[in-house]
Amino acid sequence: MSGAQDRLERLVRRVQAQARVPAVAAALHRADRPLWTCEVGQTGNDTVLGPQTRFRIGSVTKTFTSVLVMQCRDDGLLDLDDPIGRHLDLPAHGDLTVRRLLSHTAGLQREPYGDVWDTLRAPDVDELVADLARAERVLPTGRRYHYSNLGMALLGRLVGARRGGTWAEVLTERVLTPLGLAATSVTPGPAAATGFLVDAYSDEAHPEPPTDFGAVGPAAQLWSTATDMARWAAFLADPAALDPAGAVLAPSTLDEMRWPVTTTDETSWAAGFGLGLILLPYPERVVHVGHDGAMPGFLAAVYGRRGGDGTAGAMGCAVLGSSGTAAEVLELPHRLLAAAAEHDPAAIEPWRPGEPAPGPLRGMLGRWWGEGFEYVFSWHDGTLRARGADDPAGKPPAVFAPLADRPDVFRTVSGREVGELLRLTRDEHGTVVRMHWATYRFTRHQETFDRYDFRAG
Repeated sequence: MSGAQDRLERLVRRVQAQARVPAVAAALHRADRPLWTCEVGQTGNDTVLGPQTRFRIGSVTKTFTSVLVMQCRDDGLLDLDDPIGRHLDLPAHGDLTVRRLLSHTAGLQREPYGDVWDTLRAPDVDELVADLARAERVLPTGRRYHYSNLGMALLGRLVGARRGGTWAEVLTERVLTPLGLAATSVTPGPAAATGFLVDAYSDEAHPEPPTDFGAVGPAAQLWSTATDMARWAAFLADPAALDPAGAVLAPSTLDEMRWPVTTTDETSWAAGFGLGLILLPYPERVVHVGHDGAMPGFLAAVYGRRGGDGTAGAMGCAVLGSSGTAAEVLELPHRLLAAAAEHDPAAIEPWRPGEPAPGPLRGMLGRWWGEGFEYVFSWHDGTLRARGADDPAGKPPAVFAPLADRPDVFRTVSGREVGELLRLTRDEHGTVVRMHWATYRFTRHQETFDRYDFRAG
């Protein structure tokens, strides 16, 4: 075992022992290394703990439902700003939009009507819909983040209705099978760990009752292995690596899902929420994207890593535990991802000479001034780019794409001023003497807004 792998295993073993988790399974997926797995403890039944052991993953299920919703959007079956009542016959709350429900900003109450966690009986589809009239709008729509299992259950119902099947059928056909997640299912299967509540003041571990979440399944029903979930986390972080043809979802759609819609706390901006995904920022422009899960007897945390020095492609980690109270399980994948990037970093690819910039653009490369600040325009990897002269090294540049029908006009496709136009102005000799980016004037020398040239002055 390498030193880096030994370090990862010790992290897992420490959490299992100190947090007193009957069984912990962890897996780390990355494009440049074999899959790493580690299991510590016992299943609590007559099956052997191993990479094939399934755990309840709880609300990690929401990430799958969210991907299914975005598939429907990409296929033209709905718009994110559609009221859900446009597609489902609902007795109440039909005005809530798909986007608000995905981002938990709809203001809908957290759970279905009734005491689900007392009875452990979830409603079926007919009951869920009928009881909507008794469910509250606990906050004004768009006011703030408010987590809602009920909202995600409605989105699962929406997916099934638009695809002509059940949520579970659509999930298997359109996500699990294409990505090879054969150990992920709505039922535990024959090789599942038992979930426990570990007593706070003794070593007793009491098994929790099994639960079927019925119509609320799209929010929390799934079972899976750490191996499958590490692969899923890698997909959420780097979909092009696991799904190069975009059969499940286009990388640009995952980019959209990862954009923060809201913060989860108004004073401590330690976490954001996108379209169905939790976003955790770290120093050096690193973000972990995924979701946590909690069900009676189980905790799960599934996250992919993006950005930062040492981060490998398709880097995802999952930690699944058979205790409902060991919160350390939820922090562990973040520690494993950070340790892997630090102690077993991705290789640094060598730089290689590339093709020169097209002739009409060569003369405009270099330093320009806009709004009193200096920028550097360059040509790399076949694209025109720009970045502030004082930008930190890790900050992504703005990238431009030419407009086929408008010479010397480019669209900003990523980075600063994304979506805005860049227009080049040439003199009678064809030299670019001025540019306008998002309508702001850019010149070769620093100028005031009324065109006072400091070099001339």
